[in-house]
Amino acid sequence: MDTAPTESVAKDVSTADPEMEDMLQAGVHVGHSRSRRHPAMAPYLWGVRSNVAIIDLEKTKEKLAAALAFLRSSAAEGKLFLFVGTRPSAADLVRKTAEALNMPYVNERWIGGTLTNFKVILKRIETWENLLQEKASGGFEKYTKRERMKKDEEMAHLAATFGGLQRLRKLPDVLVIIGLAHGALAAREAKGMKIPMVALTDTDSDPRQVAYPIPANDDARPAVTYLLGRIREAIGEGLADGERQRREAADAVEKENKGEPSGNA
Repeated sequence: MDTAPTESVAKDVSTADPEMEDMLQAGVHVGHSRSRRHPAMAPYLWGVRSNVAIIDLEKTKEKLAAALAFLRSSAAEGKLFLFVGTRPSAADLVRKTAEALNMPYVNERWIGGTLTNFKVILKRIETWENLLQEKASGGFEKYTKRERMKKDEEMAHLAATFGGLQRLRKLPDVLVIIGLAHGALAAREAKGMKIPMVALTDTDSDPRQVAYPIPANDDARPAVTYLLGRIREAIGEGLADGERQRREAADAVEKENKGEPSGNA
């Protein structure tokens, strides 16, 4: 990442705001060259330095807060999130974040029809799981060496294609896209299915495509690490809140069935 824009902007960003300082240090504000700028990103830009479009971190902070609030409340309601991030710089970060939250993810190539033709995708996932179970139980022993080799090859292909989707037993309630420009196909499918999206929108993206855009650098690993960390924290808090609310509701019902006064009496 070019440090010149960061050094220049640092002189103009108030360090009194720890959140903006963290974003600055992570390079969240560094966009693409001016020639690659999408016109719809104009309201979110601070200026240009060294021919690089600079994102306004105040706007990022505002949009990030709205996105995190939505993710937190959705998680509390038990919504299912699908994480999408196929750039090599973000692939392992997307996987680790989704796995930590027990959510499905796509961090390789997006398969066309993942959402719009979900029944077919689900059948392919089930085929892979059946092969896994068959092999684990010793079922492959009945096949010839050549047949076993073909089945192993099929399993490897299915694992590479659908490995992150095992937890996707139904259509997701929310898509979290790490890099809208690279997740354009996923975004189109989600939009057609009316599935709300949260997405990192770099300066080459159209933020109007998603309900909760986060103007941010989606290329640099430090920026993606920082933002995914914030997203993971918000969803984690929401999941914990939802679990606590359900536990309290169950306790209240149990007390009521026993004829005990509830805590709100």
